[in-house]
Amino acid sequence: MNLLLTIWECIIILLNLSIQRCQHIKEFGYLTVVPSPFFLIGSNLTVYCHTHKCLPRSTISLELNGEAVKSSRKFNCTTVMFKLPSVRIPQSIVLCKLKGDLSKIVSGKDLHGGLRPDKPENVVCETTNSSDIIDCSWKRGQETHIPTNYNISVERENGMQMYSDQVQDAENITIPRGIFDKNTKYQLIITAYNRFGASRSDPIIMSIKDIVIPETPYITHVDFGNASMEATLQWKTNESLLYLEPYIGLHTRGCSLEVREGTVLRNGLIKVYNLRPLTDYEFKVRTCYSASRLMHISTPSSTSNERSLCSRWSPAVMGRSPGKGPSQELHVWRKFSSFQPNGVQELTVLWKPPPPEDYSGKVQQYKIFLADDQKLEVICPANSSQCSVQRSADVQTLSVSAVTLYGSSPPADVPLRHSGVSGPVLTELAPAAYGRAVLVSWSWPETIHWSASGEKLLHYVVEWISVPVMKLQWQKLNKNQNNTSITGLTAGVRYNVSVYAVTTRGVSAPSSGLVYSKEQKPVSGPHMSLLAHETRRILIRIDELPVHQQRGFITHYTLYIQKQDFSNTAEQQRVTLPASGPRLVWLDCPEGALALQMTASTAAGESPPGVRISSEPAVPAVGLVIVIIFIIITFFIVNLMCWSCVRERIKQKCLSWGPAWLVESLPKPGNSNAIRLLEDGGEPSFSSIYSDPPLSPISLICSDKREDMYPIVHVSVPQAGSGQPLTETPRRASGTETMLTDRELDHSYKPQIAIFASQAGEVAETEEEQTLIPDSGEEDVCSRPSPGLLEVLLSSVEVDFSDSPLELAVSAVGGFLWPKTPHNTSVLTRNLGSGGPDSLELHQDDIMTPDVTDPCLPQCTVETSLTDGYFPQVAHTEVDATKGMNQMDINCGSEK
Repeated sequence: MNLLLTIWECIIILLNLSIQRCQHIKEFGYLTVVPSPFFLIGSNLTVYCHTHKCLPRSTISLELNGEAVKSSRKFNCTTVMFKLPSVRIPQSIVLCKLKGDLSKIVSGKDLHGGLRPDKPENVVCETTNSSDIIDCSWKRGQETHIPTNYNISVERENGMQMYSDQVQDAENITIPRGIFDKNTKYQLIITAYNRFGASRSDPIIMSIKDIVIPETPYITHVDFGNASMEATLQWKTNESLLYLEPYIGLHTRGCSLEVREGTVLRNGLIKVYNLRPLTDYEFKVRTCYSASRLMHISTPSSTSNERSLCSRWSPAVMGRSPGKGPSQELHVWRKFSSFQPNGVQELTVLWKPPPPEDYSGKVQQYKIFLADDQKLEVICPANSSQCSVQRSADVQTLSVSAVTLYGSSPPADVPLRHSGVSGPVLTELAPAAYGRAVLVSWSWPETIHWSASGEKLLHYVVEWISVPVMKLQWQKLNKNQNNTSITGLTAGVRYNVSVYAVTTRGVSAPSSGLVYSKEQKPVSGPHMSLLAHETRRILIRIDELPVHQQRGFITHYTLYIQKQDFSNTAEQQRVTLPASGPRLVWLDCPEGALALQMTASTAAGESPPGVRISSEPAVPAVGLVIVIIFIIITFFIVNLMCWSCVRERIKQKCLSWGPAWLVESLPKPGNSNAIRLLEDGGEPSFSSIYSDPPLSPISLICSDKREDMYPIVHVSVPQAGSGQPLTETPRRASGTETMLTDRELDHSYKPQIAIFASQAGEVAETEEEQTLIPDSGEEDVCSRPSPGLLEVLLSSVEVDFSDSPLELAVSAVGGFLWPKTPHNTSVLTRNLGSGGPDSLELHQDDIMTPDVTDPCLPQCTVETSLTDGYFPQVAHTEVDATKGMNQMDINCGSEK
């Protein structure tokens, strides 16, 4: 209770404050609008703002609909004039304010704009036989925005006023029918006026019989039956139906009234067609006099020919049309797979959903019938457009139907058989201008295929499959159509388009082609392999790009060849290869290291370069072997240079492989004392220790006297492993037993070689090898290298002078002079002749031979002393022996 009292007290206080505020506003001043607060829209207004007191610290301002008016003129401190040009807002508010320390409202007014009324048009007066009033209506035109009055005046033909009435802002009026005579003519005028002006309608001449219309009918029943596309209306009227024609008015939500001529089934029963299923309708009926009825009516009035005499519309009756089942066959197609071993084939059935305007509600499911009697069926979900079924070879017919709540579509037969004829010929397969469609055209002369068989064309099917995704799409076309446009394609995707002709015998073979709705640049360059790289040519293999990366038809490939150098400024060589060419290609190229890149091009342009490949020409096999051998030799030389003995042996080998004249120290004839004596004719001087022996004639010595002529040879043989001579055995050095060492000959006279220098080359090599044996006693006696090639060759050379009394056996093994075999061999005297008395003979059994079974050749010293005697001059070889030569030393492995 206390809460309610508090609320009432607050309300009373607020009301008092509001009243005081209003009274306070009136005390500050007032507004004046010229010409008036009611103005014709588009006029210029002048507003004067007056204050009761002069307030110097405040400024007078004006607001029109909340916006400040800038155009002003101040007369004095209490009056300011404001201009409002071309005001077009019908309802406006102006406020005069004082702005200073505190903003205060001086006064305010409402402005009312309006227009003068238009001339009333389409004046119609009607009545019925049973009515007591006359209904008159008109069109008043545009809105005036201010109150407008309409005055209706009825006069006789003589000008006498019979009736007058007035309504405000209305478009119809009722006039009592009793004031009118049935056969008298009257004139009706409607005048519209407001504060901005007035206008009058055209006079209407009428009589009662001219304005009588049929009675208003009414609807008693609406029946849709089993069909959702039509409705039957039952209606009634209070007058005869003989001269009446009914009309139906349909009105749906959001639409204007639609008038249709129904089909009269009988009196009072009419049917309307082409309704939409599941739609709410308002049904109305009206009747009009027929033409025969109008001919009997006298119509002298000016308005009788401008209108038909029809009744008013009946009251509306609501009705909702039922749902509609699909009425058209589905568009169907199929996709085959191979038969399985059990004779069953997997078949994919495709269909297009029925058009929405052909059925009501939603599709519940699809049914596939595998026989004519429709007993075998497969149920497919409603949101699918294809379904896989298995059919046996004996199933030759198959049909599809869409099922809704209001019915099923007629079964559509799926073509399963092949007609055995070729398909239509593609005449055009080209992308459209905007890049998302393809234009397809074909031709197929019908008379060629079924003139004799009676086959008839049913329709065409255009099928397109995206590559490589393999998504199948298709559309069914009328048999009279030979071109179409495939839309909704993706740029850069390849499509395989096929056209089939479906006839009464089956499906023809396809006519196919590849196409892009719009070609684009390839994603990347192709993969390239470098199989061979020679000095001035290369062998490459081009791998084709995957279809989804081509994005167009590849026209050519471009290979970029750049020679690699340190500056990277080498010019690129560009080679164009046709796309239809071989995948293995030999190409000319610059010498040296190369960098290769390849691109692919379509009609849209060139792709980015592919993977960069760097390559150098292959090194020839011979050169590689040479390099390897050189490296090995260098390695061994560097390692063997540290071994003095090995160096010496290598030196010996190198010298032994060369010609004899390269290493032989030939004596100079100019230094020979014998030649000087021969030239001077005097005796030799014995001041030099290397004097030539006196010349003596060559004489033949018999075998029994040779022992007296040649000195005894002493041979010192050391004990095994001691290195010291064990015994010194004097042996008789006969003329047939001689062993010479190069060490002794180095300090003696070397006889001149006159004729057989070439034959003595092998002996010279042997002598040179002996001089190259290192003298160091620190070398391992077991480190003697194996015989070289020249040694083996020389050791195997044997010359048999079996028919000669003089034979020389010489063998070179490791630089020593040893007899090789028990047989007699000679390399010095092989060309000295045979059987002559001047030959020199050495016998194997007269020479001391060390133990050859020792593999390491132990140290040994063989001394051969020539105590006395003279070496005879060899006639053809001019070999001179030193007279004072008395000893030959042979060292084995140690320095003497």
